[in-house]
Amino acid sequence: MSKDHTVAAYDKELEVLRSAIARMGGLAEAQIAGSIDALYKRSEEAASQIVRADDELDKIELSIEKDAITLLAKRQPMASDLREVVSALKMSSILERIGDYAKNVAKRVSAITEGDNMRIVRTVGDMAHIVQKMLKDVLDAYIDLDDAKALDVWERDEAVDELYNSLFRELLTYMMEDPRVITPCTHLLFVAKNVERMGDHVTNLAEIVYYLVKGEILEDSRPKGDRTSFTVVSPETV
Repeated sequence: MSKDHTVAAYDKELEVLRSAIARMGGLAEAQIAGSIDALYKRSEEAASQIVRADDELDKIELSIEKDAITLLAKRQPMASDLREVVSALKMSSILERIGDYAKNVAKRVSAITEGDNMRIVRTVGDMAHIVQKMLKDVLDAYIDLDDAKALDVWERDEAVDELYNSLFRELLTYMMEDPRVITPCTHLLFVAKNVERMGDHVTNLAEIVYYLVKGEILEDSRPKGDRTSFTVVSPETV
C-alpha cells in the first residue's frame, strides 16, 4: 500500500469523526429547541418525540467511540491528530449528556399545566436560546478550528447562570407565597437546572476545542455564576 493511499485513508477516517461530531451537535441543538417548544406548547406528543429521539444521539456516540478506538489502535496518531481523536471522544460524551438534559426537560412537560408561570417558562426559554446559540457557535469553532470563537463561547455562560440565579430566587418566593404552586414551580426549577447544566457542558466543549486548536489547556478558571447553593429567601422578604 502506497504512503499516499495510507495518508488519504487516514484523513478520511478523521473526517468521518468530524462529520459524526457535527451531526451529533446538530441533533443536540434540535433537542434543545424541541424540548423548549414542547414546554411552550405544553405538548406531550412533542415531548415524547424528544424523548424518543435521544436514542439517535446514543447510537452516534457509540459509533464515534468505536471508530475512535479503532483509529487509535490502527494509526497510533501523534500530536494534533491524537488531540483530534481524543477530543472527538470527549465531545461525543458531552453532546450525549446535553441530549439527556433536553430529554429531562421534555419529560417534565406533562407536569407543568397550561398557565403555570408562563413568564417563568419564557425566561427558561431565553436561557435555552442562549445555550442553543452557544452550542451552534462552539460547533462552528470546532469545524473551523477557531480558538477565539471557542474562547468567546466559554465566556458567555455567565448570562445563563445569571438568569438561572434570578429564576431560582423568584420560584422560591412563589412557593413561599402560595403552597398551591409548589408542584409546578418545583418542576420548573428542575427544568431550569437542566438548561443551566447544558450551558456548563457547552463551556466544556469550548475548552476541548481550544485545547484541540492550541494544544494547551485553558489556564483561567471560569467564574461559576450559579449561586443558588447559597440562596436563602426569608419569610420577611416575600
